Amino acid sequence: QVQLVESGGGLVQPGGSLRLSCAASGSIFSVDVMAWYRQAPGNQRELVARITRGGITSYVDAAKGRFTISRDNAKNTVYLQMNSLKPEDTAVYYCNGAILTVGSSYLQAFWGQGTQVTVSS
Repeated sequence: QVQLVESGGGLVQPGGSLRLSCAASGSIFSVDVMAWYRQAPGNQRELVARITRGGITSYVDAAKGRFTISRDNAKNTVYLQMNSLKPEDTAVYYCNGAILTVGSSYLQAFWGQGTQVTVSS
């Protein structure tokens, strides 16, 4: 079917940067909106940033000015550049894509397995 594979998480000091990547593969006809979510321990999963196929972006207030979402449509890949990281950014980050699979006539939501981001000194 369809797989979303994230990479780029890890441990970083406060003020540091990380770049997350998420590649979608499988029986894909087209990829519509792609997004990054995160979930910290004890918290609900929250939307961090999203990007349309045409490149229109939106961010949660906590990410504005620090995070940048981008995508490469030819590679079905979305990125999240995270700068000026804070301890409160610590969470598992999940990639999400609204995907039209081959042979289907409607979009389906697919999730990656998540990648841990830890911001600590």
